Amino acid sequence: MNILQAMEHKDLFRPWFKDPATWVAWRSFLSALFALPMTPEQLAIYRSCTGRETPPETPFNEAWLVCGRRGGKSFVLALIGVFLATFRDYREFLQPGERATIMVLAADRRQARAIFRFVYGLLHEVPALKQRVERTTQLELHLTRQVSLEIHSSSYRSVRGYSLAAALCDEVSFWWSEESAANPDHEVIGALKPALASIPGSMFLAASSPYAKRGTLYDAYREHFGKDDAPALVWRGATQRMNPLIPQSVIDKAYADDPAKAEAEFGAQFRSDIESYVSREAVEACVVHGQQEIPPSSGIRYSAFVDPCGGSKDAFTMAICHNERDGDRDIRVLDCVRSYAPPFSPEQVVSELCGTLKNYNVSVVSGDKYAGLWPREQFEKRGVRYKVADRVRSDLYRDFLPMINSQRVRLLDNEQLVKQLVNLERRTGRSGKDTIDHPQGGHDDLANAVAGALVTRMSSGVAIASVW
Repeated sequence: MNILQAMEHKDLFRPWFKDPATWVAWRSFLSALFALPMTPEQLAIYRSCTGRETPPETPFNEAWLVCGRRGGKSFVLALIGVFLATFRDYREFLQPGERATIMVLAADRRQARAIFRFVYGLLHEVPALKQRVERTTQLELHLTRQVSLEIHSSSYRSVRGYSLAAALCDEVSFWWSEESAANPDHEVIGALKPALASIPGSMFLAASSPYAKRGTLYDAYREHFGKDDAPALVWRGATQRMNPLIPQSVIDKAYADDPAKAEAEFGAQFRSDIESYVSREAVEACVVHGQQEIPPSSGIRYSAFVDPCGGSKDAFTMAICHNERDGDRDIRVLDCVRSYAPPFSPEQVVSELCGTLKNYNVSVVSGDKYAGLWPREQFEKRGVRYKVADRVRSDLYRDFLPMINSQRVRLLDNEQLVKQLVNLERRTGRSGKDTIDHPQGGHDDLANAVAGALVTRMSSGVAIASVW
């Protein structure tokens, strides 16, 4: 029985696929993935969503779904996972005690539960399949015939050591982490693919609504979309193409509110208004490896930049730097960074930072109006005068970029700083103005402090420390 027959079987998956018009695009995708015969309507959809002309003659082992939100991709991934787990027998490829694993991955385990819940429902609500379930936990489903389905987060460390029958990767465009790398999707998927090699017919499936023109999803789209001889299937479908039940009014409102965002989330188009701020290679070229801090020296005028916060969410950071001459060029050298992760006492942090500022003979602090009078009062109470800075964050990053690209800065060997700089995104607003900021859910506390210190110039022979 193939997967389309299983979808139509009254004792299997038919209760969830009663309306043929609703699932016609997904049936076309599954026909392409498993190299099943297509109707003329399915072939037309296949050509529209893949850019290919010739239908495949053999099943794909790798497929990428670039689909609009609420298009049904998580449910279809779950369906494929259940089909592979219950309609195939992997025991001849396994050692005693080894299990064929179908791994469900997302940015974190909570997000991966979306697919896992669909898997659980399909298995437990079909009596013929429920008999295959041996044991269930919050993160695992163990089936007969040495098959397991497991939830994992997108960590390249945790996916090693498995024999994979399939990897189901959800929302891969949003796999990023300050702790692991700027683009960990490359690392995770690079670790996954060898685990798929030992079981013939194993499948790698990745699905996501698109985001910026970077990362593995965009790389796969650029490399395989529209090419009949490409070894991987790339399927791009807008929300209403994949799920016509989504009201057009919802989509119209999203386009009215933010056209660029809606074009990605509902139109399945990669965003052209978001780009990476700087490459890791450019940042690494400015790092003095092995140098974590430069102690203060007499005769040098220092400037600093402090990014304060209240102590509950963001880090409280500071950077100190000075000017040097390198031949005919001015070089800005980063001497010292401080970062206090929450929770902490803001007053205690200010006290410690003022001590560091005085060690570097910095007596004037400048900052913006974000925190009101609080920074001014706290710094001045400790003998450091506070002045309002004249640059906003995006302007600091904009002026910092050419300094990095021309290697007119020397950075300390600090991995957190490197990752925050590389994670920054440049966004073009509806007015045409660019803003540079951390991605949603990310942080740029240390990057902001360092950019401010290195961009800010000394004024009237007085070293200035700038505060965000």
